Amino acid sequence: MDCPPSRVIHIRKLPNEVSETEVIALGLPFGKVTNILTLKGKNQAFLELGTEEAAMTMVNYYTAVTPHVRNVPVFIQYSNHKELKTDNAGNQRAQAVLQAVSAVQAGGTPSTGTTASESALTPAPSPVLRIIIDNMFYPVTLDVLQQIFSKFGTVMKIITFTKNNQFQALLQFNDPVNAQQAKLALDGQNIYNACCTLRIDFSKLVNLNVKYNNDKSRDYTRPELPAGDGQPAMDPSVAVAFNKDSSSLLGTPSGMVAPYSSGGGFPSSLGALSPLSAAAAAAAAAGRVALSGHSGTSGVLLVSNLNEEMVTPQSLFTLFGVYGDAQRVKILYNKKDSALIQMADGNQAQLAMSHLNGQKMYGKIIRVTLSKHQTVQLPREGLDDQGLTKDFTNSPLHRFKKPGSKNFQNIFPPSATLHLSNIPQDITEDDLRALFSNSGGTVKAFKFFQDRKMALLQMSTVEEAIQALIDLHNYNMGDNHHLRVSFSKSTI
Repeated sequence: MDCPPSRVIHIRKLPNEVSETEVIALGLPFGKVTNILTLKGKNQAFLELGTEEAAMTMVNYYTAVTPHVRNVPVFIQYSNHKELKTDNAGNQRAQAVLQAVSAVQAGGTPSTGTTASESALTPAPSPVLRIIIDNMFYPVTLDVLQQIFSKFGTVMKIITFTKNNQFQALLQFNDPVNAQQAKLALDGQNIYNACCTLRIDFSKLVNLNVKYNNDKSRDYTRPELPAGDGQPAMDPSVAVAFNKDSSSLLGTPSGMVAPYSSGGGFPSSLGALSPLSAAAAAAAAAGRVALSGHSGTSGVLLVSNLNEEMVTPQSLFTLFGVYGDAQRVKILYNKKDSALIQMADGNQAQLAMSHLNGQKMYGKIIRVTLSKHQTVQLPREGLDDQGLTKDFTNSPLHRFKKPGSKNFQNIFPPSATLHLSNIPQDITEDDLRALFSNSGGTVKAFKFFQDRKMALLQMSTVEEAIQALIDLHNYNMGDNHHLRVSFSKSTI
């Protein structure tokens, strides 16, 4: 299995309908791709890179981050071939694609005879791209865009703005060819798991006029620009760093802190949806490694193996509400250990599924999968379904109603440590310990924050913490102070 390094990479378990372009895109961020051979019947391909060094970077990167093609994980290793010999007759289409892609990389236009349909490789109209970000579950900053797009060439200027309630940006490269490459590789990619999808077009503008350097706009060629309307000015050391070019694929530009850095490695234990470090996101986006789940699916989940003696629509609403706004919950009449839960959208469903599948609720390990239903039907007027279906659409308890709410940044997997907030001033540690012990568990540790309005409280197991959250989130502590309970990433 473990062949010595070679510039030929063997890729296995590809989805059936994969195209050459998608296979080439896996290698593009790491250097020039010089040849490709796809074995359609076997779901395999060989990719030859220009240098062994590029191939090593590619294999090392994909060892840390599993590459996906069309949401299917694929397997990558060195081939025992040192180069690819392909007969051009049977491989014409692949060669045409390669020629087109390498022409774009080299900055020319492809020679005649290439298939124009391959990602429309006409000369690039403009060095300026218009970028729209869909499903913006995590904030995307100007710096994140700079890091992702600078993999394709020098980013000169970026302006960000909100239009029609959507985050948009204009980004100018020093050369239209780089803009073309970035658009080819990044359009339709997700920056983070199952969210923040890039939609990219050429702008009609050919030059951007940036007046201020702040967190909304930046001209990297003119670090001396003022910050403008009370925006924090750029720190001079950072201004210097912006003029340096970051050459390593996974490094972050010096002087920059990678947003959402998960500390170098990408442990999958962070839950499949941990926002990647921006550098990995950049490489991932560049390589069509779209680390995405099924975005675009309906927002309905099927939860099974529930404890039918104990479970209620309210308890499911509270638990699933940690990961999104549960709109409707239906416990199935003929199969009361199963329920359908309609979340606000497919991303929230994905988030809840990845965090709650396999957790214990009321003593049973629950299974969470995406349902084929598009919505949860309410019972007909006047029909009593024993309170098994509840509509929570207008509940005041949704955590994610406000766009850009802080709650989006505080989504963590179920943990034994709970974060409590909205604690009334006169409540003591003993009061809270007693309250949480009553939910049938043992409180192991407790710590107030400085203002005493918030605290961390640790139960002895994750299951006890899940139970406590279900029982005590929104608990009335008197004087209309409703306790808020979330999972915490901290330990005490």
